[in-house]
Amino acid sequence: MAGIKRKPNSPSDNQNGGTKKQKRGPAPLPKTESAAPSLETETDSDPIVESDTTEHSGDDDGVSWPSDNDKEMQEIEDEADPLQTPNKKPTTSIKPTDSTTTTNAAGNSSKEAHAKQKALAQERKATKPNAVSVARSKKLWERLRRKSHVPLEERKMLVAELFDIITDHVKDFVLKHDSVRVIQTAIKYANRDQRKTIAMELKGEYRNLAESRYAKFLLGKLLVHGDKEIRDTIVPEFYGQVRRLIRHPEASWILDDIYRGVATAEQKHFLLQEWFGAEFAIFRSEGKSDKNTSVLKVILAENPEKRKPVMHALHDLINLLVQKKTTGFTMLHDAMRQYMLNIKPGSEDMTEFLELLKSDEEGDLLKNLAFTHSGAGVVSMALAHGNAKDRKLILRAYKGLFSQLSYDEHGHQIILAAYDVIDDTVLTSKSIFPELVGKTADLDESQTQALIAAVNHNFARIPILFLFANRRESFMPVMDRGLLDTVHSVRTDTSKKDPVTRRKELITHISPPLLSLIANNAEALVQSSYGCQFMMEFLPGAVGDRDSALKAIIAVIQSNVPEMKEALKTPAAGRLLKTLVQGGHYDTKDRRVKLAEPAFGFHNMLFKTLEAKGQVLEWATSDNSFVIVALMETEGFDSREKLREILIKGMKRLEDAKGPRPEVPTTEARRKKEQNRGGNKGVQLLLEKIGEPS
Repeated sequence: MAGIKRKPNSPSDNQNGGTKKQKRGPAPLPKTESAAPSLETETDSDPIVESDTTEHSGDDDGVSWPSDNDKEMQEIEDEADPLQTPNKKPTTSIKPTDSTTTTNAAGNSSKEAHAKQKALAQERKATKPNAVSVARSKKLWERLRRKSHVPLEERKMLVAELFDIITDHVKDFVLKHDSVRVIQTAIKYANRDQRKTIAMELKGEYRNLAESRYAKFLLGKLLVHGDKEIRDTIVPEFYGQVRRLIRHPEASWILDDIYRGVATAEQKHFLLQEWFGAEFAIFRSEGKSDKNTSVLKVILAENPEKRKPVMHALHDLINLLVQKKTTGFTMLHDAMRQYMLNIKPGSEDMTEFLELLKSDEEGDLLKNLAFTHSGAGVVSMALAHGNAKDRKLILRAYKGLFSQLSYDEHGHQIILAAYDVIDDTVLTSKSIFPELVGKTADLDESQTQALIAAVNHNFARIPILFLFANRRESFMPVMDRGLLDTVHSVRTDTSKKDPVTRRKELITHISPPLLSLIANNAEALVQSSYGCQFMMEFLPGAVGDRDSALKAIIAVIQSNVPEMKEALKTPAAGRLLKTLVQGGHYDTKDRRVKLAEPAFGFHNMLFKTLEAKGQVLEWATSDNSFVIVALMETEGFDSREKLREILIKGMKRLEDAKGPRPEVPTTEARRKKEQNRGGNKGVQLLLEKIGEPS
């Protein structure tokens, strides 16, 4: 009620001493002759005390649990003052006198009234089903959740008691927001048989658990901690319900977690097939494995008459989820890829699908797609099939994220596709390169450290090296090469610029910051294998002044720092120096070295350095012997005869280094390995070279 309109005082009231005092406060609570015992007093002797704090439970369920008594206390307060409703006050107010400031209408203090309200809440809780069991299990949970404070033996005793309580009553616990935490803790600390007991007891209820706001976390924990038998019990219960559950606000995430994380290949086929229409949800072929496929191309090839209804059903469900902005599902990304691979290029369906990708103004769809295998494939194919405007809009969606994409196992593929299909190289360089390598050649400290980290990362280095090493197997995964094959098959019809011209223009834009990086940080780069590989792939194809970078590498060779000397003896550093001495990369198909243009003459710089330090024979008889072999073989090397003379004078050292290496204190396995190598192969080649007529 909004308020109570009070009646004026009657004459009889005035005769009895003036205005009658209006008392406010909660109405007196009814007294019961035999109240239900308090749940807390039942276990007063128990050393386990239920906590009222909101301390994190230790179970990574992602839920902030509400207080158990919130609703009950509110109901009691409403009953205590029936004249008032929430958010509304009476129209008149009577100021209490001094005699009413500390007592209420029943003559009790507010503290006593609150105690009675709490007692009434406990009475109501006691009337609920399994009240005593739930209360005791929650006390056990309060102790178990503090993992670091509970000794192992005590935990075993508590878990055993907990299972005595919940066995055969799991279903009564799982759909309540407080008691479901107890079951999650039980699963966490249970042994294999105990987990299996819980899983079997919940059999047939897993779809309901997935749809529950709180029980879905229990299902997730059971999938994580359960074995193959438990997972094979859970997953089939979702068959036939995929199209409904993927639209459910709670169950959709659990369904996608099952599909992405725990389902077998065959189970994934069954789950994804249901996207193709109701027929696949009702009739499933569980026979031979070759028929259990979710590859839409195979299904349509076997049943061409189903093409129209299947594509229609698939498009409708994809469109529904995109419009609802629930686009983070791996299952959705797989379905989108299957749909896109079966659309005819240049058709109206392809145009409509590209518009669907661009329809998300916030760009969440494209951002979510970038970080899954199928999603990255969809975006890469969209870049290949789209026109110039489509490609520009797709790049705009990733503004500020290209560095993050480069570090991702799948996201970096989008950058590679953009390199290979976008004709506007100025757009590509302005959109992508500033986030990968910096805007200018003058790198500050933070940009330098970020770039060094990128060239040493397994995935982030690929977008940097791709333009120079193309598709060299030494750094490019098979998955990337397969995707680019598909992109290139489409590029012939949608891109006009010559691929070689496009690549050269991009190299021109990206080279200056990378040359500056090597010139100022050669010592840091040479100490890692990825850093050496970066310089080996980049320098022969770089556009610009390479002298500063090459001099920086020579400075590392001249250094007397022990760490630098050890770094130069590594195989990665040897391959770097050999490539620079040869002046280009060795082409395995043509069986010759493809010289860089223009030539940079590193062989002459290296020999002068080694000769000045008197280290030619030292390098010829060490791990860097193949670098000296490369000097002997390289065309255009001005001091070949001088090198030959030095080697002839040191013939005895070469002969000593030719055979197995001298015995050193090492393991027997290492000694046998050194002996099996047959000595220094580089020295053996040098002896052959200097024995040949000049």
